[in-house]
Amino acid sequence: MKAVVINQPGNSDVLDIVDRPIPSADATHSVLKIHAFGVHRYEVLTREGGSPDVKFPRVIGVEAVGEIYQTAPDSGLKLGQRVITLNGGFGRDFDGSYEEYALVPNNQLFTVDYDGDWVSLAQYPETFVTAWGSIKSLRLSAGQSMLVRGGTSAVGLAMIKLAKAIGLKVTATTRKPERFSLLTAAGAADVILDKAGQLDTTQMFDGIVDLVGTATANDSLSHVVVGGTCCVVGLLAGEWMMKDFSPFDLQNRYLTDYDSGFVDQAMIDELFQVINAHDITIPISKVFPLTEIVAAHDFVMANPTAGEVIVTND
Repeated sequence: MKAVVINQPGNSDVLDIVDRPIPSADATHSVLKIHAFGVHRYEVLTREGGSPDVKFPRVIGVEAVGEIYQTAPDSGLKLGQRVITLNGGFGRDFDGSYEEYALVPNNQLFTVDYDGDWVSLAQYPETFVTAWGSIKSLRLSAGQSMLVRGGTSAVGLAMIKLAKAIGLKVTATTRKPERFSLLTAAGAADVILDKAGQLDTTQMFDGIVDLVGTATANDSLSHVVVGGTCCVVGLLAGEWMMKDFSPFDLQNRYLTDYDSGFVDQAMIDELFQVINAHDITIPISKVFPLTEIVAAHDFVMANPTAGEVIVTND
């Protein structure tokens, strides 16, 4: 099988395509035949050495879609079963999706009810699980108001569509007025301009998901109603720590985050029920074969808001 191995951090030319034996299943792991996977900007950061807990050599890639190729008789999985996997150390603690077959813990393989092709399925695991988990963290009910800060990102577009599908009144933000139409087309009822880290509005919301990150979290909190929640899930601004934050400024509002490592089969089932019922998709900007993984990495960095970038093995 082909695998993309990084032996040491560096530019995209460290992505080395090699031949390896197909792994074998054991009592707690199954072999996943990978049909497709998404490529993310933070994987480029890992490739460059920006993830200190990732040790090289490593096959990176935090998500994949495919079918069960080999499994133990009592695993609860079936040969040929359509599954997805994401996070839980995949592509970080052990080899991930940038290969044709992967050895994956059985408890990190989730079955999916989805009739589309493999490339279409590959838009969902990391992006839509992050979006859905973030929405759920706000604990909102149909009719309540939600703001998506950083709405033109892939996760932001998925979040707008999912939130609208469950009856929330969705507002989104962007730093560029020319992107207002993109957000309204995705289902946002209103769009707010984000000016230098400050929302250009006095509106208050029942819940806010901040995809920009810690750099704007204090401003987002100032637009959350008493008793409401702000979920910080993104790092679009590239900052990990909140500056000048005091817990006493919360004033009976809640601040949380969502990590897509917190996922189980029930959550996946619920998510795909919504996806299938409302035919929810986001743009797939470009599809590359595994042999063009270098070009895929370069494209992701050159087009940060272009939509999902997918690599296929078929």
